[in-house]
Amino acid sequence: MPPRQPWHAVSRELVDCAMGRVSADLIIQGGRWVCVQTGEILPDIDIAIKGSRIAYVGPDAGHTLGPATRVIDATGRYLTPGLLDAHMHVESGMVTVTEFVRAVAPRGTTGMFVDPHEIANIFGLKGVRLMVDEAALQPINVWVQMPSCVPSAPGLETPGARIGPAEVREAMTWPGIIGLGEVMNFPAVYASEPGLHAEIAETMRVGRTVGGHYASPDLGVAFHGYAAGGPEDDHEGTRAEDAIMRARQGLRPMLRLGSAWYDVASQVKAITEAGLDPRRFILCTDDSHSGTLVNEGHMDRVLRHAIAQGLAPMTALQMMTINTAEHFGVSRDVGLIAPGRYADIVLTRELTDFRAELVVAAGEVIAEDGRWLRDLPRVDYPVEVMRSVHLGRPVTTADFRVPVPEKLADQTAVTAHVIGVIENQAPTRHLTLQLAVKEGSVAADPAQDVCKVALVERHAGTGGVQVGFVQGFGFDRPCAIASTVAHDSHHMLVVGTDDAHMAQAANALAACDGGMLVARDGAVRATVELPIAGLMSNERAEVVAAKAEAVLAEYRACGCTLHNANMQLSLLALVVIPELRISDIGLVDVTQFRRIEVLS
Repeated sequence: MPPRQPWHAVSRELVDCAMGRVSADLIIQGGRWVCVQTGEILPDIDIAIKGSRIAYVGPDAGHTLGPATRVIDATGRYLTPGLLDAHMHVESGMVTVTEFVRAVAPRGTTGMFVDPHEIANIFGLKGVRLMVDEAALQPINVWVQMPSCVPSAPGLETPGARIGPAEVREAMTWPGIIGLGEVMNFPAVYASEPGLHAEIAETMRVGRTVGGHYASPDLGVAFHGYAAGGPEDDHEGTRAEDAIMRARQGLRPMLRLGSAWYDVASQVKAITEAGLDPRRFILCTDDSHSGTLVNEGHMDRVLRHAIAQGLAPMTALQMMTINTAEHFGVSRDVGLIAPGRYADIVLTRELTDFRAELVVAAGEVIAEDGRWLRDLPRVDYPVEVMRSVHLGRPVTTADFRVPVPEKLADQTAVTAHVIGVIENQAPTRHLTLQLAVKEGSVAADPAQDVCKVALVERHAGTGGVQVGFVQGFGFDRPCAIASTVAHDSHHMLVVGTDDAHMAQAANALAACDGGMLVARDGAVRATVELPIAGLMSNERAEVVAAKAEAVLAEYRACGCTLHNANMQLSLLALVVIPELRISDIGLVDVTQFRRIEVLS
């Protein structure tokens, strides 16, 4: 594969090819050029490629043809820039960087902007470095954003590692680091917390992009303070007014369609109804489950969905190519088909129903009709990364009791603060429900769709278990689900109808060094093993997808009707998104950023 050389190193060779003095390595002939930089579609266009970059785009590249030039007939097909995912977490796919690339590049993704704050919460700077090094081996562009909030909310959770200004300063010297990952601790930004502002300053000092994450519906003074702090984009909007306000205040709205986050349809109205200029808007995935990647797609899926919501195909393509590239300052390399840019090109017969037929990355045909045409690197992870689940002791049924405080001992029912899951959205509701008291403790209540939720500490082996309640999973028989994918500190989360199944699920998951599983009717029924940091598998994406589907099938066997319920489970501990979460310190009210009692 031609090395991705900087433009300045090969500019003379590109000129010589464009002028016909040297022959092209590859000519794509007679296609319909989707020119995202002008919004035009131009017929009968040739693209001449020399090495990894484009030398010529025009009506006839015959003057660049030589005896060794490969020619691809693109008659009747569109030529689009490779698709870019502006914000995503590889770990959410439950596969490695390499396997994520294997799954998505044949679908037209040739660039990803990755925030590895999941593995950073477990292994800190070392974990980030592992991702950066693997990203550098890929045949497509994988840029890494240095995680900014490890932990996401200091004082409200305890991660396995910490990142501060010194670590950010070091990472900004690494090749492959494109900027600062999403600044999730938005209260710390508008409160002018020195450490987080120092991280932002280290990033801005070297001219890199600062990622945003403002997860509050409050668009008042706090939002304005956040915007003044330096974040340059935001993917947490769920309403049209969120997108409009972000665009007006200079942030680029990132509209996401992940496996469980469906935020495009509501926010795209800022363009289709309010008439805002779409060139400031970006499309992304944020979190994509392996099953989604294998069975539905990646940015091609987002493109089809965005068009179905009323965007013109050209506009939707711009929002995942040139808009993204300009935002991160890499449009000299990617995001458009033009001379000097990397030859990252997708051939497709349809734009509305986009399906990649042939994918070129850095001048090499890497995939055709969904089939890989080249080898991908093998990467082995250190032993300590493969052994990251440390409970300290086996958990027991007693760990999952919710005892009634002495002051409420004479009550037959008590008021409980309950996490309310919202279908297809990251926020939760803070519910207050009446739950029955039995033998001095409070149990789950299937009649109200209330299960217990527990967070089991797994980094330091403290043996700590915090228990609360959650509504929305629909479980109607004896069962429990457990996962070490638990944003962002990634302890172990367990949701169940009874204490025995919860203890069984937690101990079984620890025994396989992390992942996701379901225990039902007294036995473990399905498991996805994720031994790499308890987050990722070392198996192929299609294998992981099949195991994940078996887990989801067991969710359904337990009575769950949520769409991608494992993604909803993974966010129950995310203490930077309102309204109510659970962490290793207990139940957290994310509107007030304080711990509260489960029972009152």
